[in-house]
Amino acid sequence: MSDLLSVSGSPRQSIQTLKTLNSLRAFQRSPLTFLSTLTQQYGNMVQIKLFIWPTLIINHPDYIKRVLQENYRNYDKNVPIFNVFRPLLGNGLVTNYGGEGWLRQRRLMQPAFHHQRITDIGTIIGAATASMLQRWEIVAQKQQPLDVAEEMMHLTLQIVSKALFNSDINEQANAFGQAFLHVNGFLMEHFNHPFPPLSVPTTRHRRFKAALRTLDAVVSDILRERRRSKADYGDLLSMMMEARDEETGEGMSDKQLRDEIMTLLVAGHETVANALAWSWYLLAKNPGSEERLHAELDQVLAGRTPAVEDLALLPYSRMVFEETMRLYPPVWIIMRKALKDDEVGGHHIAAGSYILWSTYAMHRHPDFWERPEDFEPERFTAERVMKRPRHAYIPFSHGPRICIGNSFAMTEAHLIIAAIAQRYRLVLVPDQKIEPDPLMTLRPRDGVFMYLQAR
Repeated sequence: MSDLLSVSGSPRQSIQTLKTLNSLRAFQRSPLTFLSTLTQQYGNMVQIKLFIWPTLIINHPDYIKRVLQENYRNYDKNVPIFNVFRPLLGNGLVTNYGGEGWLRQRRLMQPAFHHQRITDIGTIIGAATASMLQRWEIVAQKQQPLDVAEEMMHLTLQIVSKALFNSDINEQANAFGQAFLHVNGFLMEHFNHPFPPLSVPTTRHRRFKAALRTLDAVVSDILRERRRSKADYGDLLSMMMEARDEETGEGMSDKQLRDEIMTLLVAGHETVANALAWSWYLLAKNPGSEERLHAELDQVLAGRTPAVEDLALLPYSRMVFEETMRLYPPVWIIMRKALKDDEVGGHHIAAGSYILWSTYAMHRHPDFWERPEDFEPERFTAERVMKRPRHAYIPFSHGPRICIGNSFAMTEAHLIIAAIAQRYRLVLVPDQKIEPDPLMTLRPRDGVFMYLQAR
């Protein structure tokens, strides 16, 4: 990457600045490679011009801590990477810029993700996983391969729709999944090549809007059915529909409800599903770790269905998922905008600056991870976690805007891994080219096809 242009920054410390055209092309061509190699060549803070936006790329736990936690009020989400997803997510919790509006939404939704509520959701996770495993029996008997990435998508979509909205969208899962895949790919492509604008009725834009209507139809069905039943299930949807503004007494508008439901449907299933798919891939590539996982499950569960109460006795199963999210974090890139001047790691940050970092790159930083490319679940023993800077590992972000569903996701993934791995070994179909596809989340490009071997 020989596109170093000049050195700029505050008198305290300099910031390397990269040539606009070369760095932009490198980012578009292979963003994961581009972001991962910046630190090696130019240090932990680099300035580029991302299209028309001067952007500081950071890759150090202390810098990330400053932005996410120490001075988080100075950094909001009115940034290109989040704005590109507004046609899909609207002004939901993920894309809301911040301030009082975001805080009200966060406080409203938080009880639905309380620890006790997540414990109750364990029965939903178990039932959905058991249903899938029953269907897998025929596939295993016929020795047919299946795409575990697609299977995990269907499973987590079923779980999140039932757990948060008491809705069974199993019949719509295929249509929803295909439409979301199209929208996801289109929006990332539009981010890289934003012309012509979406208002121009090209064939591509019409296809995108048709896929978006398919997703909206699923959300509309959820709302319509709840209003028809007039039931209060004590779930997140009930909480949102019953909520009233403290000053005006008004409830959430249909647009607000739509944005929050869409956000939670998409973020709640897509992130966990991708991480689970990568888990099966990594276990298949690392038989020693797979054997240790199976040994733990056999000793603790002895063939019975895992429950939430068992999870504390299954630490290695959890570490497998944590290490997977280190190597393949679902949310692989994060961005903020500085509202006022600040100082990060001795560097002056001017008001209006965009700050970007990649969890994918941070999780592979050689200063904080030995053998960063290797799959080693043992990195996540309590002793080794305590020795690392907290913000060296941030799969769910951190600070006040940490993912609201982080405990939900960890419980869900932990139970699913335990339930599947005690029944089957998942073996990769030979000669696949499996590589990460950095869209809205970090997906396995073209899926992960595997054979099921009964244990």
